Amino acid sequence: MMNLKDSLRVASVAAVLLAGSCAAPMNDGTTFSSDPAVNHPITVAPHFTALKLNFSAADAGLLPDDAARFEAFVADYASRGSGSISISAPQGSDAAAIIRYFGTRLFDMGVPRSRILVGTHDGADQRVEIGFIAYAASTNPCGDWSKNLGDTAANAPSPNFGCAVQTNIAAQIADPRDLIGMRAADPIDANRRAAVIGNYEQGKITSAEKSKDQSGAVADVDK
Repeated sequence: MMNLKDSLRVASVAAVLLAGSCAAPMNDGTTFSSDPAVNHPITVAPHFTALKLNFSAADAGLLPDDAARFEAFVADYASRGSGSISISAPQGSDAAAIIRYFGTRLFDMGVPRSRILVGTHDGADQRVEIGFIAYAASTNPCGDWSKNLGDTAANAPSPNFGCAVQTNIAAQIADPRDLIGMRAADPIDANRRAAVIGNYEQGKITSAEKSKDQSGAVADVDK
């Protein structure tokens, strides 16, 4: 027969085990993680972006509104485009002149000739089409309230947990290609490298000289 001391010890251990079982999550077969990146992974996929413009003659050029749209489109290509930019002119005797006009405009705006693809298309649409491939980051749509949020016995996250955060991250990424892999390193500045190595070999300071405006001194206004 247990005495009072042993009974109290058993009761204390049972209370601790009971409290622990209430705090720990139950294994009810849920597949939702506490990591939003697992529940709502960000995917990156390419998509074709195109701009169609009315164009009559190379000597007339573009109307002011179309010219502004064209410049904005090329700027968008420069910031997030991948690979080449294409020019598709309607088939006809003016196709070569149209391609030459837009090719020159693109080159003058900084697009290398090696990245300009040209071609023609037939059909009723007589507009000129400029297009490029861009990458977009996205995640699965939010709003999955299939689970009862009042049922907290399992202490598990809901299906919608972290979806808004992942969606905001996907929308704020400047270049979704950064999620696929590292960017290529910029070319080495051969002149700067030679200068640094030469100073090092001569025992000189290898860092660039700082001007007075680049001083890290603390202001002495209150001294």
